[in-house]
Amino acid sequence: MSLTDVCNFRCQYCIPDENTTFMPSSRLMSVAEIDAIACEFVKLGVNKIRLTGGEPLVRKDFSEIVSALSKYPIELTLTTNGLRIHEFIDVFKKAGIKSINVSLDTLDKDQFFAITKRNVFEKVWNNIQQLVDEGFHVKVNTVVMKGFNDSEILDFIEWTKEQPVHVRFIEFMPFDKNQWNTEKVFSYQEILDVAATKYSFIRMKDGVNETAKKFKPFGHEGSFAVISTMSDPFCGNCNRMRLTADGKMKNCLFSKGEADILAALRNSEDIVPIIRQCVATKAEALGGQFEGDYKKIDATKIDNRSMINIGG
Repeated sequence: MSLTDVCNFRCQYCIPDENTTFMPSSRLMSVAEIDAIACEFVKLGVNKIRLTGGEPLVRKDFSEIVSALSKYPIELTLTTNGLRIHEFIDVFKKAGIKSINVSLDTLDKDQFFAITKRNVFEKVWNNIQQLVDEGFHVKVNTVVMKGFNDSEILDFIEWTKEQPVHVRFIEFMPFDKNQWNTEKVFSYQEILDVAATKYSFIRMKDGVNETAKKFKPFGHEGSFAVISTMSDPFCGNCNRMRLTADGKMKNCLFSKGEADILAALRNSEDIVPIIRQCVATKAEALGGQFEGDYKKIDATKIDNRSMINIGG
């Protein structure tokens, strides 16, 4: 569930343009609307809600949203860039949030600035350390791009040796205007090949609807995983649904179609049939946009929003 399309970073694969315009607040779901929509999803069997953005922690009423959702019998979690974590530790604890994903594509300060256009690496690093110290389950999301940060794969795995952090290497995926091309994709097998040059590890048991292939290096406190969307898709087991900040439901990250849940709610319509129809029309794989060898994908023909507008 995306809370906003606004972010305080400008990562090149997400918001490459510093002058990007964002949605007016009137288009965003209000706290009451988020609560009402979440209630219907929970009644239909949803047992986990992840809050995303943009950057969810920049939304002024974030604490109110978390408080409203914390009453449901679900696992509540979020994905953040980590910059403002220190301001919300008590909010997380009060809401019963135990696991948090932090997006971090490099462990190098200069490279961090090159990616995000923000000179705040130490703040993000310290906030991750605070999460670890406070006992949160910390997942680190790292988008791997060939020739850019693939040289840091071993550094990220080394981080898991002494600390219980769980690094998730994510294959670079195509979205609107994110300058994707096949040459930038560092594949699942390539990541494993690099990891094997230094570490011995075993494949961990995957959950029923797991999207990440998890590995445990021997003697490490933490673990690493690969989200292999491009080279080895997991569509057959994926049960994720996405709600954009303006209340559009997508049954796949790559789906062209969107169901306007928010408009229906504001028109006092029953949103349950719309939700069910959206789920029923889910394509067999990758939103029906592409299949087979990712090296043959023409990114200019993909019809989708930018990542910041979808909510990652």
